[in-house]
Amino acid sequence: MKDLIIIGGGITGLAAAYIAAKAGKKVTVVEAGNQFGGLLNTFELGNNRLEYYYHHFFTHDAELNWLICELGLEKKLFFKKTSMGVFRNGKIYNFNGLLDLLRFAPLSFFDKIRFGLSSLYLGKVARWQKYENISCADWLSRWAGKGTTAALWMPLLNIKFGPYAKQVPLSWMVGRMRQRMNSRKNGDERLGYLQGSLQVLLDSLLEKLRSFGVELINAEAVEKINSADGSIKSISTQKGEISGKQFLFTLPSIYLSQLLREKSPKTAALLDGIKYFGAICVVLELNRALSHIYWLNIADEGYPFGGIIEHSNFIPKENYNGSHIAYLSRYFAHEEEIAHMSETEIKALMLPYLAKIYPDFSESWIKNVKVFKTMTAAPVCDFNFSKKILPYSPSLELDNLYICNMSHVYPDERGANNSIRIAAEACRAMGIDSYFVPKGSSMAGKFCD
Repeated sequence: MKDLIIIGGGITGLAAAYIAAKAGKKVTVVEAGNQFGGLLNTFELGNNRLEYYYHHFFTHDAELNWLICELGLEKKLFFKKTSMGVFRNGKIYNFNGLLDLLRFAPLSFFDKIRFGLSSLYLGKVARWQKYENISCADWLSRWAGKGTTAALWMPLLNIKFGPYAKQVPLSWMVGRMRQRMNSRKNGDERLGYLQGSLQVLLDSLLEKLRSFGVELINAEAVEKINSADGSIKSISTQKGEISGKQFLFTLPSIYLSQLLREKSPKTAALLDGIKYFGAICVVLELNRALSHIYWLNIADEGYPFGGIIEHSNFIPKENYNGSHIAYLSRYFAHEEEIAHMSETEIKALMLPYLAKIYPDFSESWIKNVKVFKTMTAAPVCDFNFSKKILPYSPSLELDNLYICNMSHVYPDERGANNSIRIAAEACRAMGIDSYFVPKGSSMAGKFCD
């Protein structure tokens, strides 16, 4: 019998397995998919690997930097200056520092001052706990100004959160702004990457887990939870039963609630209160660059994507046999039409809009297109969301049930670093020593002790 059974082999589950195994526990990880890694996964492109969804690290990602060093990959980690832009009123503007803000024509001089001061407050001063029942839209309209909100914030909130845009609490924006501002120095943002992509991290982590004796089971979905006397005794997959002392579920809440419906109905009902956004990344392999900007936010209404991330303006095209790489990114609510579109329909929807942003663009520039879609990219963070999040140990019907998933990252943005952070917190809740994992500046997990 293993000490710990972890259900879900994404970065959260794998990080928890590493921490527990390093602390001397016997661990099994069970993953329903054919591959471990979840949203961390990559695909082959130009004799290299490229991520489905994730794009970069931050300089302040203490937990991720720790894991990279633990795996002996520090020589593959590098940071470099990147650029940001905003597409507004049919024009691309650089948006990297004070001078770019002053040149940003869609805002009046007074609005620019209000934008700068309100952004500094959110990123450096505000405490997220105070703003869980105040909407981003209302607060920004009042303090950043109606002009700033109409020109910048609302288009970005609408494309990211769709029908939930006006229900997003300001606490989420505090987490987002703090993450971005902490990665800047003198106005410049330096972002990190691993030579060879995140696949290098994933492969090294799996190899280390095997060396620790961690049992890694993939392509086996959990079909049933078996319990007696108020404890989980085992889980059943299509290939048999797996027994353990403690069970950590890192599945998205919408899937976990289905598993717990019979054995832990109270927990399942609480998990049902958390909805999820999906995400689409359309990856373009091009024979030329779209622009000089790494991350372009689309602030004009009516576009089917919210950001264009030109990866080859960050990682040189020589890494991909000379191809230029760009992502078209889009979050969506499950009730939106795009949630049910095929890959062909998504391409037909998105690609024509590139010519509206880049007038010289021609589809002859495109060498290849790949579409990646997940239905569980991030929880829908609505008012007082922290009250919906279950503690790592729900302490309801099953005393050895533990939960750790993306909802615990709130109020921070999802990412590999915060997944490691909450994995360490979950291990601590299970009585597993995780003192060796550093605690960075992120807010994730701090309210679920």
